[in-house]
Amino acid sequence: MSGSEPDVLVVGAGVCGLTTAICLAEAGLNVAIRTDRPPLETTSTAAGAIWGPHLVEDSERVSGWGASTLATLLELAGQPGTGVRVLTGTEAWREPGELPAWSAMLTGAARCDAGELPAGFVAGWRYTAPVVDMPVYLGYLLDRFRRADGRLDIAPVGSLGGLAAPAVVNCTGVGARRLVPDPEVLPIRGQVVIVSNPGVSEFFVGTGDATAELTYLFPHGDTVLLGGTEQRGSWSTEPDPGTARRILTDCTAAEPRLAGATVVGHRVGLRPFRPRVRLEAERPAPGRLVIHNYGHGGAGVTLSWGCAREVAGLLR
Repeated sequence: MSGSEPDVLVVGAGVCGLTTAICLAEAGLNVAIRTDRPPLETTSTAAGAIWGPHLVEDSERVSGWGASTLATLLELAGQPGTGVRVLTGTEAWREPGELPAWSAMLTGAARCDAGELPAGFVAGWRYTAPVVDMPVYLGYLLDRFRRADGRLDIAPVGSLGGLAAPAVVNCTGVGARRLVPDPEVLPIRGQVVIVSNPGVSEFFVGTGDATAELTYLFPHGDTVLLGGTEQRGSWSTEPDPGTARRILTDCTAAEPRLAGATVVGHRVGLRPFRPRVRLEAERPAPGRLVIHNYGHGGAGVTLSWGCAREVAGLLR
């Protein structure tokens, strides 16, 4: 670490690390982020991303963190340069189901008729929610952190115990499996394809089952992000060509206008799944405070601001 010792050192520069650092820095603390890779190289860059709990525990605390984050994302959607927009779209199911409990937090939630859905889907619902262009959003978060006099240091972290700060916040995502170590953390690999936008303005999410993979598409202006995969236990961060072809085929079946769209990029991220989000403080030694904030699964964006505010509360 260069410069003076910070009040708080946040480890990790994904969406949860950046958001936590912002909340602490804007509260007047001297905050630094330590990370082995910059924000645009983290798992967060590969996220869709839409507000909605996914691959995370179903609990009251998750609902509370989600509601807090939803309110903030709706505020950011009205500001240029954040990468956050409010879009309407459809979630489709391959077998009958019920609207999730969190649908009550969103406007315009209504069931679809089967005839409104692509082939292979039997039920679903339409709703309106914040959708986030992650590269733009991560850039916005980093700029906001720096405006609050925060410092970003790119350097590997071998141990939480060796970090020079009275308070450390662990936002290392799937890296917590090694760093803590925490064997309950499991990577769930996600691969996406970025294509030119042929005029798509609504999102689509098609749930997977034993016969088909999760399918989703999120328009971000001139491009559309297509997914996806949920490969439990896979640590590979290299795009797989066969998976990319399958994603293109499935998304085109759901939205025919995507046929022939130009591929402009591929991204892979490892969702940090844990049976229960770890957000708690511990004192490993006198005068040392470590707050853990990881294990958000596929809901990092959805829970980020709510969890960051809880971290700030624990520090207070």
